[in-house]
Amino acid sequence: MAPSVTASPAVTRTRVRAWRARGETVAFVPTMGALHEGHLALARRAKHSADRVVASVFVNPLQFNDARDLKAYPRDLAGDRALLAREGVDLVFAPRAAAFYPKGHATRVTVGGLDRVLEGAHRPGHFTGVATVVSKLLNVVEPDQLWLGQKDAQQVAILTRMIQDLDFAVTVRVAPTVRARDGLALSSRNARLTPAERAQAPALYRALKAGARHRSAGAAERAMRKELARAKLAKVDYAALVDPRTFEKPRPGVRRGLLVVAARFPSARLIDNLKVNL
Repeated sequence: MAPSVTASPAVTRTRVRAWRARGETVAFVPTMGALHEGHLALARRAKHSADRVVASVFVNPLQFNDARDLKAYPRDLAGDRALLAREGVDLVFAPRAAAFYPKGHATRVTVGGLDRVLEGAHRPGHFTGVATVVSKLLNVVEPDQLWLGQKDAQQVAILTRMIQDLDFAVTVRVAPTVRARDGLALSSRNARLTPAERAQAPALYRALKAGARHRSAGAAERAMRKELARAKLAKVDYAALVDPRTFEKPRPGVRRGLLVVAARFPSARLIDNLKVNL
């Protein structure tokens, strides 16, 4: 059975509260649509972890700093609904931007520090848009669990900090990155790659694997950039070894690190990451 679809925050909240009144647990999977296997893996895990699953499909204008990128972002609500139905999602919340951000909407949520490095530095305002929309979505859905993907590691760190700092009553669950056979992390943006770009895109994952052979930040970065240089169509935004909590260079004594990379192809910008022990 296909999940119900609603654009109404009130309808969504009423439906979820009815489930919770019956003692049912609720998991929430926020998406911007254009769903792929990575999203569906999140929905699958959510279904196994809770009695009910709500997914949102909303292309959030606040997290785009390029109007052309926002306009080009793929949208297919009917197709997304069909895919979510296969995973047993119970409700799809698909708000309309004009109603979700009515004229005069002025409140923004900013997570200081984490929003100014790496992705934050290259996409000013992006994480404020992410934190704002997820705080609104959590207030509407009121879930027990929030499911996020490891591919967007800095986003996970920012939302986890926001949830802790603002005392949201929700548990963050993080699912592993889903990859194509050649290692490329699945992303809605992959569909925009030309055949030549797609052939070179797995260089991001190869770079992470090369960086994982080193334990110092400098050596890891050099190894990643050397591998990325083989992808002639890509321009590297960053390649670094960071502390997964702060996204700064690991301090002495830190036991776990995160390799992060971002590269711009002519048709799309891609990111990826890999956990490592130090």
